[in-house]
Amino acid sequence: MADNKRGAQWDLTSFFPAFNGPEMLKFKTKLSADIAALQKKAAKLAPLSAKTAGDWQKLLLTAEDVETRLGHIMSYVGCLESAHADKDEYSSESARLDMLAAEYSKFGVDMLRAFKDVPEKVFSVFIKRPGLKEVAHSLKRVREQAKYTMTPAEEKLAADLGVDGFQSWERLYNKISSKLQFDMEWPDGKKERLPISRWRTLMSDADRKVGRAAFEGGNKAWATLEDSCAAALNALAGTRFTLYRRRGVKHFLDRALFGAGIKRRTLDAMYTAVNRNLEPVRDILRAKAGAMGRKGIAFYEREAPLPLKDSRLYTWEEGTAKVSKAFGRVYPALGKYYDEFLAKNWLESEARGGKRPGAFCTGSHLIKENRVYMTFNGSLGDINTMAHEMGHAWHGHLLKDMRTWACEYPMPLAETASIFGEHLLAEGIQSDPGVGEAQKLIMLDEYLTGAAVTILDITVRFEFEKAFYEERQKGEVSVARLKELMTSAQKRIFGDALEPGGEDPLFWASKLHFYMSGVSFYNFPYTFGFLMAATLFTKFQAEGPSFLPKYETFLRLTGSDTAEAVAKRSLGADLGDPAFWETAIKGLAGQLARYKKLLEASKTAV
Repeated sequence: MADNKRGAQWDLTSFFPAFNGPEMLKFKTKLSADIAALQKKAAKLAPLSAKTAGDWQKLLLTAEDVETRLGHIMSYVGCLESAHADKDEYSSESARLDMLAAEYSKFGVDMLRAFKDVPEKVFSVFIKRPGLKEVAHSLKRVREQAKYTMTPAEEKLAADLGVDGFQSWERLYNKISSKLQFDMEWPDGKKERLPISRWRTLMSDADRKVGRAAFEGGNKAWATLEDSCAAALNALAGTRFTLYRRRGVKHFLDRALFGAGIKRRTLDAMYTAVNRNLEPVRDILRAKAGAMGRKGIAFYEREAPLPLKDSRLYTWEEGTAKVSKAFGRVYPALGKYYDEFLAKNWLESEARGGKRPGAFCTGSHLIKENRVYMTFNGSLGDINTMAHEMGHAWHGHLLKDMRTWACEYPMPLAETASIFGEHLLAEGIQSDPGVGEAQKLIMLDEYLTGAAVTILDITVRFEFEKAFYEERQKGEVSVARLKELMTSAQKRIFGDALEPGGEDPLFWASKLHFYMSGVSFYNFPYTFGFLMAATLFTKFQAEGPSFLPKYETFLRLTGSDTAEAVAKRSLGADLGDPAFWETAIKGLAGQLARYKKLLEASKTAV
């Protein structure tokens, strides 16, 4: 087993030389003053009309600049808070910035007021004005959102209450989860108390005894927080329902779909395809279980690699080199960007306590830079996470010279870019003649495991959250009922690929995505992204390097049109047709057949 270096710490000094140093304080002072001035002017301005069009044009251009600067500082503090979640100074600053963002959102309330009842003729002329044509799609979305708003006074009150109410539940969850520790009893009898940031990687260890010990120890720790987590979950959903009723939103999925930039027809088509094709995806997990002499797997080990003889942990240098070589082999421009990314210390990966769990990519349109956050513990899954987040970073890089409001792409298209990064990693390794069959089997195991997780596990999350919201409409949902909803979803989606008793009833508590105040249903976009990325990658394999400029065009379109329109323009595809999604799922058959063949030839390796 390789000696695992702790990873890298990122350099954030291009954001600000020092946290709350003179540059940052000056920046905040001006930003706060500009937001106040913007809000004051907007509040006095009459709704959009031919007479007020010039004034609204100026205000919108100013607002875009303000939003760029607000995003810059929030990204910076978000990076600090995630990497040092145990330091109160960063969480306190994050709370203050939430208040500043709430003040900016009051301008948004007036923009919604301005657009709500504007005649189509006036609006269509307005969005063709200089400086607005490039962000017309974003403005159209604002107008659509305006249909579902309360009075301006109520919207501004909601923004104020959001800071100390709605958003505070997410901050509470982040705080208590980042401080959580669990007792790990290693197979050799050694006992150790570890930070929860190490939990997921240990559950996915190739040694299933290690994985089970981590799962049991971690869930005992999560059980101590189950009441707090349930309270937060119920409060977040309850607040949403109150606002939905006031805003005239008919169904709890409507806002999630609007945020995702897709239609209900698209979502239904995708899940029709998924539910029709559960068996071939389950077969991936059955093949893994069979290789270990079992009939099914436990939910906690869904991301775990097979215990192959060549499986091991990688050092930080080995992991980064593997991504660099794979990217460079199949997508040289991305490979070069990745190497520069590392050289500039834009990736935070050090394994240590006090870090928030999870991984993400963030960035600043002001300085045109991105950052990636993760915790590298040496697994192949961690290497895959690097490729995933670098897919996001590349997406941001390609849009860096576009207007801020022309870069507000929806999450399903964002996840398409990141999961395409995973495909590139897998292809780079599979096509490398210097990589042996054993290593290719390991990578194929990782890829197919990821496919099963993205289709089955993410569907479990969607099914659970949908069932939870349906019950939450009638009242608060108890801890016991949350466990029932979770285990029921796991059993239905995984079927007999899940071994009896292999459910994780506390997954609703340990999964950060359920506690994000800014977005609900932070799940189905991943399935969308995987299946869309698989389709794009199939085209890449068929067309070769000549496809990559088309892919980059696809990414550049993502903030300028709906997901359905981007797919139609780029691929000629109808996302509302289940057949489109089924093609991607059925495309796994060839890789699964190769996987089974390699497993059969490598029985002695397991």
